[in-house]
Amino acid sequence: MLKQRVLSAAVLIPFAIGFLYLGGWWFAALVALVSLLAGYEAFAMLRRPDCGGHEPFVWWGEAVLLLLVISAMFDGDGRLYFPLVTGILLVTLSYALFRYPRTHRAATDWAITIAVALYLGTFMRYGVLLRNRSHGLEWVAVGLVLTWIIDSGAYFVGMALGEKRHPLAPQLSPKKSKEGVIGGTVSGILAALLLVPWLLPHVSRQQALLLGVLLSIIAPVGDLVESMFKRQCNLKDSGRLIPGHGGAFDRIDSLLFVVPTVYWLAVWWGG
Repeated sequence: MLKQRVLSAAVLIPFAIGFLYLGGWWFAALVALVSLLAGYEAFAMLRRPDCGGHEPFVWWGEAVLLLLVISAMFDGDGRLYFPLVTGILLVTLSYALFRYPRTHRAATDWAITIAVALYLGTFMRYGVLLRNRSHGLEWVAVGLVLTWIIDSGAYFVGMALGEKRHPLAPQLSPKKSKEGVIGGTVSGILAALLLVPWLLPHVSRQQALLLGVLLSIIAPVGDLVESMFKRQCNLKDSGRLIPGHGGAFDRIDSLLFVVPTVYWLAVWWGG
């Protein structure tokens, strides 16, 4: 498993770095693609009989996801978001009315479609918004690297302790441990104190410390939220897209919470 994870990362990381460096529409296209893949996996999970056999409006959901992410290229200050969401709600609810004669669960299917699309689309659009800011390249790099270090620290500490570890949330993610969270937190704080002043000299060490603490808390929460989807649907991974890593949804679970946090800190700190 570890070998597969390393090989997959060795292939995907240079690819992602290239699109991140190019920025603009290149990076937006990558974020949109990952969002669509994650959305498709989420909808597929919810359609499973052991997850309720729901019938979300998959193509409507994917269209909403794409619209929310791509619109970030024209919406640097966020003013378009609420009018856009209002239009999305009006159009998709109107479609649900036509769907109702075929299935009397149209209201539930609509709610599931919109919940997934807004969850993934709203949080993923922050990646585009963050990259388009001044020092956006550095801020996105900080978010990605710190998330990877936090996840890796938690993984290796938990693996080293083996049976001695104490479960964090056994009903959601049996392999996650309290010791792993501590290891991830220590790793995240140390990495933030070293990395942030180097990439973002205008950010103080106190702010770097705060960033490390916040991301060390919020990254595992994002992970557990996605685990909630999988446990309810009786699945280990959201998909099989990436050998050793699962699906696209599995790869961005922590980032869905990390990137908006980094964005608002960048806004408040004037970065």
